[in-house]
Amino acid sequence: MRWWSLANFVSNAGTWMQLTVQNLLVLQITGSAAATGLSVSVQAAPALLVSLAGGAAVDRWPRKLTALVSQALLGVVALVTAVLVATDRLDLAVLLVLAAVTGTIATVDGPACALLGNDLVPPEDVPSAIGVGSLVHSAGRLVGTALAGVAVGFLGTAAAYAANGLSFLFVAAVIPFLRPAAGAVTHVVPAQRGSGAAARKSAGPDMGVRQGLAYFVRRPRLVALAGITGISAVFGRNYGLTLAVLVTGPLAAGAGAFGTVSTVLAVGGIVGAVLGARLRKPSVRLVGALAATGALLQSVAGLSPSVAVLLVLVLPMAVVESVSDTAGTTVLQTDPPAHMRGRVLGVWGSISTAWGLAGPPLLGLLMEVAGARGALVIGGLVIAGALGTGYLLRERRTRTPVTLRTGEREGTAQQPALSTAA
Repeated sequence: MRWWSLANFVSNAGTWMQLTVQNLLVLQITGSAAATGLSVSVQAAPALLVSLAGGAAVDRWPRKLTALVSQALLGVVALVTAVLVATDRLDLAVLLVLAAVTGTIATVDGPACALLGNDLVPPEDVPSAIGVGSLVHSAGRLVGTALAGVAVGFLGTAAAYAANGLSFLFVAAVIPFLRPAAGAVTHVVPAQRGSGAAARKSAGPDMGVRQGLAYFVRRPRLVALAGITGISAVFGRNYGLTLAVLVTGPLAAGAGAFGTVSTVLAVGGIVGAVLGARLRKPSVRLVGALAATGALLQSVAGLSPSVAVLLVLVLPMAVVESVSDTAGTTVLQTDPPAHMRGRVLGVWGSISTAWGLAGPPLLGLLMEVAGARGALVIGGLVIAGALGTGYLLRERRTRTPVTLRTGEREGTAQQPALSTAA
């Protein structure tokens, strides 16, 4: 697990180096902001359309081999891009093709690497492993963003892509030496009846995309988790947009002040990941409660009279939301049976990508109508109100009057009904 965490730290740092310079590269090639947005959408589109198939592939194929091949392919794509940039042979069409290929490979790589990390610890330590992964991601983001400026300044844009390619190859080199922990739930294929073609035929539908989608839809905990994530993504979380406008607009501060706010957000994310790693049995109810708390803090932050007050509110807001994210990821990766987890993560990839694409435009529209302060306040209240209403409705449905008969005496009592989740 220590080797896996080190490898992921290196990989995350390389990924954020590339992401930091990618928009700059598109602007250098085209001079068009619209083309920059198009490149982001092209790379995200496979996650929206192909994630279901990618998750099914993770359930069907050996996990270590799948992660190794996907990491190696991502490294090759990044190195090819670096060579094209260095030789000045990269145009917009080629860049879009490479972005689409990267996004497609990532639909398999994401769930494969997430589940492989869980295999390296005993089942009772999986929540901690997920928390460590979140911590590694946040730390890699900070380091990668900082290194991007240094690499571009001294070595050029191609250096960031080359560093990312080498980071993927480093992960691929580590994977063969990883060994599952004693008692860990590794890749499981459902039992097949019969032999030969009949067995393969019977196994095919069970390992298909539709089964994963049907399982997700019929699992109330996962549907509720998707709802919590969706409303949070649309009316909150996009602080790179809302807080940037708040700091540079109503608070009349500069870009340096927003950089300080972003740093505090990142520090809060790291602290939240450390706290989230201590969770043993997180639940959807906990995820919702934390998300509602973060939303209320967001509303208060929208009323901040100064940057200093905003910084005081931003830190706990980031901590609470990071713990909520870690708890939600733990539920998502541990609730399904072992042979369904890849497909569940594939469904989640499509859902989260849809929310991620829909959130910024809708939030931008709200900011046009209500301003930065109004968007933060209204968005936070909408999130907290929706989650609170959902909780009350659920409690009301699970408690129904039950008539009790004892001899000739009759009465009613409030008996909690068994729900599908139970």
